[in-house]
Amino acid sequence: MARGPRYKVPRKRRREGKTNYYKRYKMIKSGNKVRLVVRLTNEYVIAQIVKFAAKGDIILAGLHSKSLFKIGWKGDANNTPAAYLTGLLLCLSAKKLGIKYAVPDIGLHRPTKGGRVFAVIKGCIDAGIEVPVSEEVLPGDDRIRGEHIAKYAEELLNRNEDLFKRMFSRVLARGLDPRELPKHFDEVKKLILSNYS
Repeated sequence: MARGPRYKVPRKRRREGKTNYYKRYKMIKSGNKVRLVVRLTNEYVIAQIVKFAAKGDIILAGLHSKSLFKIGWKGDANNTPAAYLTGLLLCLSAKKLGIKYAVPDIGLHRPTKGGRVFAVIKGCIDAGIEVPVSEEVLPGDDRIRGEHIAKYAEELLNRNEDLFKRMFSRVLARGLDPRELPKHFDEVKKLILSNYS
């Protein structure tokens, strides 16, 4: 650990890995634009439209991926298809508030090409909100539909049925065969677009 008369202890939220103050300062300094804040946990995806205020950020719209279960989603709440649907649903409701542009704020998440963070951003773009991001980092349609999950489930079932049942126990308990995930994704997306547009 660093010591000495010039050592400065980092702020608490930085030590806990919650806030990158340098990035936050740059975003706030760039103007009074709203931010699309994306945070990932081990089980869920959280997305919010946030506006800076001196006394504390104001959340204009927010959505937790467990809200997808109320709509009829039977897949996991933390995979790429769920991240996309969370972004889509959030930004469809944010459009009703007159929001047309948002700056992405991925916090301390590593910007991995095709990752869940960018699936949320793609959902927002498809909802009609402009988010400045490179097309190269956005996941492809096959990944957003969960075709990679369905393919893995098929291979796992052929190899080891017990492991398949253990790996996909939650999804199977909700009444969804993971091999049918792309079809189920299309149904839920169509439902969201028809009910919330």
